[in-house]
Amino acid sequence: MHDRTIDAYLEHLAAREPAPGGGAAAALHAAQGAALLAMVARYTTGEKYAAHAAGITAVIEESDELRGRAVELAEADARAFTAVTDAYRLPREDEEQKAARSRAIADALAGAARPPADVVLLAARLVDLAEQLLPIGNPNVVTDVAAAAEAARAAATTARVNVEVNLGGLKDEALRAELTAVAGRVDALAARAEAVTAAVRERIRR
Repeated sequence: MHDRTIDAYLEHLAAREPAPGGGAAAALHAAQGAALLAMVARYTTGEKYAAHAAGITAVIEESDELRGRAVELAEADARAFTAVTDAYRLPREDEEQKAARSRAIADALAGAARPPADVVLLAARLVDLAEQLLPIGNPNVVTDVAAAAEAARAAATTARVNVEVNLGGLKDEALRAELTAVAGRVDALAARAEAVTAAVRERIRR
């Protein structure tokens, strides 16, 4: 992910290959949201915004960190989904092989559910930052706050599907409950992102 051009990534995404897929796409939605927030914050500097300097610096630093983390999650998702497909290809000629295959599938599904769950949590933090920037950010780039919120919303709603598709195969009840709770946060997160966009649209109509 780090070394590919955008076109090369899209070609790979469009190919008849199991990964990258929707989980990686969700993480890259989040990466774009983080980048947009960092850009808005960098335009919100100088004497005019001196009263918010400390907060803006913190937003820049965290947004840059979250962008890098999101790309890492895209790569982790691709690896995890490949592990799932590999597990399903294991032999099942006898009872021992069937048992080993079942264990491998369960482990792989647990691993595949973790990156998109982390994307949901990361997206939630992006919405926090969008809400923080909205009232203080440079008005010339306020639409990019909305764009960041929408990218975070897309990341979370896409990642939720990729969490939920793996839940049925999980044998660890505690993990299933944890991941179900993470997925359950998405509707509220999406509503908050929508509210940021609505506020931006209202502002630019004035």
